[in-house]
Amino acid sequence: MDTLILIIKQAIVIAPPILITAVGACLCELSGVVNIGLEGMMLTGAFAAACVNIFTGNPYLGIFVGIIVGGLVSLIHAVISIHLKGNQIVSGVAVNLFAASTTSFLIKVIFHVAGSTDKAKNGANSMVVLTFVYVLAIITYFVVYKTVFGLRLRTVGEHPLAADTVGINVYKYRYIGVILSGMYAGLGGSYMSTVILQNFIKDMTAGRGFMALAAMIFGKWNPLGAILASLLFSFGQAFSNNAKALALPVPQQFIEMIPYILTILVLIGFVGKARPPKEDGKPYEK
Repeated sequence: MDTLILIIKQAIVIAPPILITAVGACLCELSGVVNIGLEGMMLTGAFAAACVNIFTGNPYLGIFVGIIVGGLVSLIHAVISIHLKGNQIVSGVAVNLFAASTTSFLIKVIFHVAGSTDKAKNGANSMVVLTFVYVLAIITYFVVYKTVFGLRLRTVGEHPLAADTVGINVYKYRYIGVILSGMYAGLGGSYMSTVILQNFIKDMTAGRGFMALAAMIFGKWNPLGAILASLLFSFGQAFSNNAKALALPVPQQFIEMIPYILTILVLIGFVGKARPPKEDGKPYEK
C-alpha cells in the first residue's frame, strides 16, 4: 500500500511535462492544425529555461523565457502550416530535428561540453510550479468550452468556411492555437529543466512530446481528457521507477519500457475510435 501511494504521488509530480503539452496540443488541433513538433518545442523551452536559470540564478525567469521560446519556435510551424500551406506533418518533424540539433550544438558552444549544461544553483519550487500547471490546464478546459474565444477556436477547426463567413478570422485563431501549443510545450520542457532537474541534458524530453500527442488523442481532443490520459501515462512512468520495490520477476529493461508500451497500446486501442476536428490538418484556402 505504501508503494502504491508513493507511485501515485510520483505520478502527480512527473505528469506536468506531458500534461500541459497535451493540453496545448488540444488547442492547436482544435483550431485545425496538426502539431507533430511538440517534442522540439519542449526541448527548446527546456534548454532556454535551464540557461537563464544557470546565468541569472532565477528559475522562474527561466520558466518564463522557456515559455516564450517555445512560442517562438511554434511560430515557425505556424507560418509554414497556415500561411505557406505546407505539409503540417513534415513541418512538425523539421521542428523536432531543428530543436534536437540546435540544442546539442548550443551546449557545446555555450558550456564547452557535450551532452549536458552546467547545473543551476537554484531550482523552482515544485509545489508552486506544479500548482500553476494543473490550474492552467483546468482553466484551459473552461476557456475552450465555456467562452466565446473557445467556441471560435473550435469553429475554425470544424468549419473554417462557416467561421470566415460570419467574420471570424480563421488565420488569426489558427495562429493563436499553434503559438499557445508551443508556449504550453515550452512550459512543459521548462518544468523538466528547473523542477525535476536543474540543468539541461541532450534529448531530455525522451519522447514526451509524442506521449503528449497520444494523451491528446486518448483524451479525444478534450483538455480534460488529455489531463486524465497524461496522469495515466505518468502512473506508468512512476510504476516503472518503483518496480524494484515491488520485487517483480521481470527484467529491468522491460520495466523501463512500460510508459512507451502503454502509449502504443493506447494509440492502437483508441486512435480509430477518436474523431479529430473535421478540418484538422487541412490548410484553409480563402
